[in-house]
Amino acid sequence: MLFAVSACSQTDLEKSPTPLSIIPPEKPGLSQERLSRIDSMFKDAISKEKIPGAVALVSRNGKILYHKAFGMADNESGRILKPDDIFRIASQTKAITSTAVMILWEEGKFMLDDPISMYIPEFKNPQLLKSFNPKDSSFTTVPAKSEITIRQLINHTSGIGYGVIDGDERFKMIYHKAGIIDAFTTADVSIGENIKKLAKMPLHHNPGEKFTYSEGLDVLGYFCELISGMPFDVFLRKRLFDPLGMNDTWFYLPDDKAQRLVSVQHFVDGKWVKYPDTFYRTDYPVSGAKCFFAGGAGLSSTARDYAAFLQMYLNGGELNGRRILSPTTIRFMMSNQNHNIWGDDAESYYALAFSVLTERGQAKGGQGSTGTFGWGGYFNTIYFADPRENTIGILMKQTQDAAYDDTEWKFRILVGQAIE
Repeated sequence: MLFAVSACSQTDLEKSPTPLSIIPPEKPGLSQERLSRIDSMFKDAISKEKIPGAVALVSRNGKILYHKAFGMADNESGRILKPDDIFRIASQTKAITSTAVMILWEEGKFMLDDPISMYIPEFKNPQLLKSFNPKDSSFTTVPAKSEITIRQLINHTSGIGYGVIDGDERFKMIYHKAGIIDAFTTADVSIGENIKKLAKMPLHHNPGEKFTYSEGLDVLGYFCELISGMPFDVFLRKRLFDPLGMNDTWFYLPDDKAQRLVSVQHFVDGKWVKYPDTFYRTDYPVSGAKCFFAGGAGLSSTARDYAAFLQMYLNGGELNGRRILSPTTIRFMMSNQNHNIWGDDAESYYALAFSVLTERGQAKGGQGSTGTFGWGGYFNTIYFADPRENTIGILMKQTQDAAYDDTEWKFRILVGQAIE
């Protein structure tokens, strides 16, 4: 049975203590001397104006060994960045939404290969784009060969596109004309309203045939509302954030946390300034109607909160005495879900929440051990977790158009070289 949910809700429920502690780095097998190279790298990047600031976190064996802030949270006002500042994590939301789906899957609510139209009828009889007229964005379609499944929405093989960041200009124009919200909004719109419009859009390709980065996780955020009978933000708070002590992770920040939100910046005329509003307002986490719970890109968080989430996965689904998922579920979630697309010789593949490094990817160097999983976000946040070394690296920035930013690949190498 599907239950009705309210369009807008955000609660501040009872909090649990933060589960990851900070200890001297030598104890779990990381070199303090080698970790200090991370300091030098970020100081150099800021002095050369490659980035305005960054927060970096490294943990091993469930303990935080390195957690520092460099540079500015907002250059125009002179606000110095702090380790507990809050960042828009954009597509890092996807792994959290995937986890929510799997929590409900473990309860026997559905099968992963169920058509999504069983739960959201608007997705019945999907259509492929046949022809497109750029003069007025009109198009024609032909029926797809099959229905879209829940699994395909998680692993980006559904054929759904991504509007303004889509690689195909035709879909950008089609989504814009239809009024599809791609990721963030301050408007008084619910995710359900948006998903029902999205369901009527043509697909890039037949479901399951190709990998197309998409709004599939936004669909699944709404799906979680329907299956759980509660607004998506409430479900995440009760079933994931509170149990893991993720007290700073929100779609819309409470007033007492809003001042910790880092500004999105870009480099113009020799200085870092606030990025202008474009297809979204940059202040979306703290303003507007606060009703759009985008499962693909809507959350804001801290490095420490996200480390708790990743450590739960490294622990086989448990943290701080609270089990979120079974180890058996974690194992199959990390397996290659798209052998027909990625093949067995790829450097990485997309699983049911993350990109996962293969043996070939490990051999390339600088990415971690085989099985390392991770992803990133639109505002230049990235994360990775290495199960073999039980090590997590998180790098938080809030930039656009940072053409000379090389801190991501350097950070990955510097985390790896500090392991003893």
